Parts: sequence; structure tokens; C-alpha cells
Amino acid sequence: MQEIPQLLLHNRAWAAEQLADDPDFFRRRLDGQKPAFLWIGCSDSRVQPDHFTQAAPGGLFVHRNIANLVRHDDANLMAVLEFAVMTLGVNDIVICGHYGCGGIAASLGSLPEGPVGHWLEHVVDVINLHRHAVDSISDPEERVNRLVEINVRDQLLHLAQTSTVQAAFAAGRPLTLHGWVYDLRDGLIKPLLDIDADTALEEVGAPERVLL
Repeated sequence: MQEIPQLLLHNRAWAAEQLADDPDFFRRRLDGQKPAFLWIGCSDSRVQPDHFTQAAPGGLFVHRNIANLVRHDDANLMAVLEFAVMTLGVNDIVICGHYGCGGIAASLGSLPEGPVGHWLEHVVDVINLHRHAVDSISDPEERVNRLVEINVRDQLLHLAQTSTVQAAFAAGRPLTLHGWVYDLRDGLIKPLLDIDADTALEEVGAPERVLL
């Protein structure tokens, strides 16, 4: 339990440091938020988008779940999406997976019982849609990483098909959806594809392999 007091101690030290550098730091946080991006990413504790993008506080509106899935029946994500686009006016949405994703790897084997297994059934759907591409890769690590890329592509299409995004496109909003993968080995983001109002969704193919 030593970790809990340590977290609180670090929080107090951080707050004091911010005030020492900028006495108005926290007061400005009370003025509201105007993020530039909605970030949909994986819950993996090693993947912290505000750190590796150096986003300032208020710059990212963030939703995270295992394997960065976009499900139309996920009321949490749908509420985040609607609020970000319709209320905050966000015009850029990122779906960011990461190489070496444990959720993606688990989906290639026997799913566990319970909520995690149920959630990962949606990754199995992606596998089944792209069975040939996945099975054609013999190396287990390469297979996982290729599925990470394919999963980002499919989730970006799911996002584009939501009523919120379609309404924004129909209204002429300059909304763009970005599919990225974060590489844990070098800390770099690898862009895969973009979708906007002019994209023919039925013509979006599998992304080029980025990690070779």
C-alpha cells in the first residue's frame, strides 16, 4: 500500500511546482476547456497520449478502452464522441492503437471468461473479416502488430459510420478522422490513414504495413 501515499505525495509536489512556475496555472483551468483533439486510445498503462504528444492541459479530450475499440452500443464512448464534436467543437479525432497490444494478442488465442473476453469478441470480429491477411503472417509478433494496424483501420470506419460523425459531415464541418499507431519501441506515432467527409468508406482498403 506504499504506492498510494506516494501518489498523493507526488501530486502535492506537482501542484506546488506548477504554482511556483505559474501562479495562475490552476485558475486558468477553471475557465473551461477547448481541446483540439478527441483521442480514442487503448487503456494500456504504457501509452500516455498527453506525455508522448506533449499536449498542454486541455489539449486532448480522451477516451480509452482495451484495444481502442469503437462500438456503436458503447454508451460511454458515444457520449464522449457527441460531446466532443457537438459541444466542444473538436474537428480532429484520433484513433490510436499501439504495437504489442495485449488485448489484440489475447484475441488471437482462447478468450478468457468474463467481461474481458466478451469485450475482445469484437476484436475477433476484426480477425474474421481479415482472416487471410492475419493468417498469412507466420511470426506471432508480426501477426499481432499487423492486426493492430488492421484494427485501427476497422475502428476508424466504425467511427466514420456513427450518427455523430455523419451529422458533422452532412453539416459541412471540417471534421477529419485519423488512424495512428504508437510504437512502444521508439516512442513515435505512425500515421496509417485519414477519413473525412469526401472519403468513400466502401473504398477504404487495408492500410499499408508500417511496421516491417
